[in-house]
Amino acid sequence: MNLQDLRKSPLFQGLSDEELQKLMDMAEPVSLRAGYVLIRQGEPGDSAYVVMQGEFEVQKQTGQSLIKIDVRNPGDVVGEMALLSRAPRNATLIAKTDGEVLRIPQEAFETLLQSSTTAARAVLHWVMSRLTQNESLLHQQEKMAALGTMSAGLAHELNNPAAAAQRSASQLRDSQSRWLTLTHQIESAAIQLGLTDWLEDFIQETTRRFGSPTRLDALERIDLVDHLQTWLEENGVESAWELAPAMVNFGWEVEALEKLKNTLPPSLFALAVPWLGMCCLMMGLLSEVLQTTERISQIVHAVKSYTYLDQAPLLEVDVHEGLENTLLIMQHKLKKGVTVKREYAQDLPRIEAYASELNQVWTNIIDNAVDAMNGKGEIRIKTYQEDQRVIVEIADNGPGIPPDIQSRIFEPFFTTKAPGHGTGLGLHISHDIIANRHHGQLTVESKPGETTFRVALSVKINKS
Repeated sequence: MNLQDLRKSPLFQGLSDEELQKLMDMAEPVSLRAGYVLIRQGEPGDSAYVVMQGEFEVQKQTGQSLIKIDVRNPGDVVGEMALLSRAPRNATLIAKTDGEVLRIPQEAFETLLQSSTTAARAVLHWVMSRLTQNESLLHQQEKMAALGTMSAGLAHELNNPAAAAQRSASQLRDSQSRWLTLTHQIESAAIQLGLTDWLEDFIQETTRRFGSPTRLDALERIDLVDHLQTWLEENGVESAWELAPAMVNFGWEVEALEKLKNTLPPSLFALAVPWLGMCCLMMGLLSEVLQTTERISQIVHAVKSYTYLDQAPLLEVDVHEGLENTLLIMQHKLKKGVTVKREYAQDLPRIEAYASELNQVWTNIIDNAVDAMNGKGEIRIKTYQEDQRVIVEIADNGPGIPPDIQSRIFEPFFTTKAPGHGTGLGLHISHDIIANRHHGQLTVESKPGETTFRVALSVKINKS
């Protein structure tokens, strides 16, 4: 190993040959096998290392989750952050291949900094660069974790309407064959009995009712369906249990069918009611297909709006739209027992924002609220304008955040969730998005039974 090998590191490029030689004289070359743990999270930081050969992976353990943060290659310096702060290692470094590093003890590192202003400036520049890089990587890791959570929820949300649409379409296909047979039979019977005018009027009346389905409360509908099903069974109509609900949906009751029975010859009546029931059943199934596919369309539209695909990151956005898209995407968690109460200001102005990042903030806060309440409770979302700022308050009626940890909830990797159920990055990144990206404020107030996160955003971002 020579001076040029050491100069591969950006940390040492500005040092003189004399300074580099002094550092090498105090350093120790170390050869490693693939799989060797060079730095272990939680251990004292008593040395820094320069990677000379090989590839090393930086891993972060949080709860039961192991997060891959980065890869270090020849020229990279590792372990200097813990060395400078004299704090325990905050990550683990594992050799992915056979390699070689130069171990720089704490004494050698401090001697270099004290004896050379050039070295001190270089280290300061390197530390600032590393902090920026780590923050960016943490953001990316949290985005990927959020994407995984969202994808799982979307798969569930899309599967339900897709399965319902498939089921209704299959029943519609099976019903169509029976309906075509009945249509042919009732038309033939009407011609033979000279009642084609009646049939035309009957079809028109049936079609008219399809345009205005009845709206009934649950108990009233149950009574009408039971009454009609009994009547259909007494009159020998097959599948009465299936046809009665569909007929009630379009306003057909026993009185109307009794009138039909008293008007028509028995042979035509025996065809008219099953035909009518099958028409109602098919229209009901078609309505279900339309409703479920519309639900799928809404979810897809919400996802596109949520992520602001194909749009510039800085946009003039409607805060309410972002909140609603977030709620729609998180419906799989909310519908299990969470009530959402909205108190939206009617005249809330649009704001300039990094829209997808802002939606990430809403997701993190709402997701934490649901978890805090164990999936059951109330979330209140309130918006209003205060001076030239838009305020969003998201509150839950969970157990609250203990006073002794409220000041720490925005720290990276701090979490109160059970092991394996959180990275501890969500609120930290949310705070960074609001404070640094939007020059706003994210604060929290909490007591037993009420926790409120307050986001304050300027209508226009001051980038100066």
